[in-house]
Amino acid sequence: MIKLVRVPYAMTGVGARHVVLRKVDGHEILKRVAEQGVTVMCASPTVVNMILSAAAEWKGEIPGHKRVRIIVAGAPPPTRTIAEVETVLGWEFIQIYGLSETSPLLVINRSREEWDHLDVEERAIRLSRAGAAALGTTITTSNLGEILAKSNVVMDGYWNQPEATAAAEVDGWFRTGDGGWIDDEGYLTITDRLKDVIISGGENVSSTEVEDVLFSHPAVREVAVIGVPDDKWGETVKALVVLVPGVEVSEDDLVSYCREHLAGFKTPTTVEFREELARTATGKLQKFILRQEYWAKIDRQSN
Repeated sequence: MIKLVRVPYAMTGVGARHVVLRKVDGHEILKRVAEQGVTVMCASPTVVNMILSAAAEWKGEIPGHKRVRIIVAGAPPPTRTIAEVETVLGWEFIQIYGLSETSPLLVINRSREEWDHLDVEERAIRLSRAGAAALGTTITTSNLGEILAKSNVVMDGYWNQPEATAAAEVDGWFRTGDGGWIDDEGYLTITDRLKDVIISGGENVSSTEVEDVLFSHPAVREVAVIGVPDDKWGETVKALVVLVPGVEVSEDDLVSYCREHLAGFKTPTTVEFREELARTATGKLQKFILRQEYWAKIDRQSN
């Protein structure tokens, strides 16, 4: 579900009014923003893209211009999406990262005054980072690149699951299961869910990095990059793509486009076109479902 909130910050504790939709519909979201005077919205990158698609068909001024803050979580958003939130919608883009086990906020990223002079593309790159640690939270990364966290918002443990609780902790740190790195400014960048990292010929490939490149192609509406079995390399990079309606592009065109922007081992060896991709009710990709059909006959647990 999507929650649309009418107050500056999405806090139910202050009695904020919520508008809850029964299904994800970009046109309906824009309509509610106009009718209800929405100021804060929480959504996944997929939902944001649905809103952008609806905005392309919207007649008149886009509602919420310079008023709406859209808080995005659930997956690292493509830089093109971030740029279009600012230019097409005129909304403020805010990214957060966390898990159910962390109640859920760990880091946050929003525009800073010192970025005002930057062009749209450079601002989008800055905003594509997950963010800096929230108040009272400390983050670091392990030797393997896993994001670790300490905070009083981190759970005490899983109910009646001592083994799972022990596996989620290392030296007092909570293991998020996500890979990432922290830059000199203290900002965290998410590289991938560790289980979604593709290992091809001994090289690690971040599926989100490849997805970001593909998403920058004007013909691509949605994309999911997964690892599939390969006799030579163990697994290889495959892109599942949903095209923009009415736009055509070939598999070779997209592979060539990726080759121009990525190292050879990161470039998809195949591209498969789909009508839709498996997602949760909130629009989050379910890659374990997308992988199942390719790994079903392989002796490997991919989910």
